[in-house]
Amino acid sequence: MILGVPVSELLLLAALIIVAGFITGILAGLFGIGGGALIVPVLYEVFRVLGVPDEVRFQLCVGTSIAIIVPTNVLSYFIHRGKGAVMMDVVRAWAIPAVAGVAAGSVIAAFAPAAVLKLAFVLIASVIAFKLLFGRDSWQIADDLPGPAGMTVYGAFIGLASSLMGISGGSVSNMILTLYGKPIHKAVATSAGLGVPITVAGTIGYILAGLPQQSLLPPLSLGFVSLIGFALMAPVSSLTAPYGARLAHTLSKRRLEIAFGCFLLVACIRFAVSLIE
Repeated sequence: MILGVPVSELLLLAALIIVAGFITGILAGLFGIGGGALIVPVLYEVFRVLGVPDEVRFQLCVGTSIAIIVPTNVLSYFIHRGKGAVMMDVVRAWAIPAVAGVAAGSVIAAFAPAAVLKLAFVLIASVIAFKLLFGRDSWQIADDLPGPAGMTVYGAFIGLASSLMGISGGSVSNMILTLYGKPIHKAVATSAGLGVPITVAGTIGYILAGLPQQSLLPPLSLGFVSLIGFALMAPVSSLTAPYGARLAHTLSKRRLEIAFGCFLLVACIRFAVSLIE
């Protein structure tokens, strides 16, 4: 027994975390996302077994998810940048407002009920999945991205959504970029670049937000970030991220969109079911 939990059960949970880390790395490189939609549900079950109180469990999952995503995003970004696919002007325009959105989202997520965070995920991801699966190239807001004011609003929204959902923002930024006529491969690569400041800021935000609740959190937690979860999942996902990034450049545009849309749809169903339970 460890912390009142059978060793066999802990080993099974650890194995699930490692497998999820492997899949997360592939998704991060392939779609320019961090895989938070996969990480959060797995960690939620882990922390349930460990007896983490309901009032802090979901926040701990989201904060740990964002921390785990940091190294996978960094590696994915360097692979995409090496292929010349990252639109650095977009990353620079969105970085500061995105970090501001992350800060706001961290505060909201720290105090909001878990149902609010799950609902935010389902609503936003459903729209993105619908666009990817059923959208057409003619579905464009404009031929090019808006000016500084519009880019600031988009950047802040991406950061806010990322912080509430426990993701790196790739799913949201991908949709925005393709609606403005940007190729999906460049959208994925640019999303990976933007995910770096988003996840770093999100990790710091959730650490600070969770410090007042430290007494309710399990051992080896730093605010709303579980160091154990990070240590188990982050190395595996980091090692597999480059393979996903290379795979993204071998797939056709339509196949990439369908695969991404299906992934988001499955994640939406998972969270919608949990809201009903």
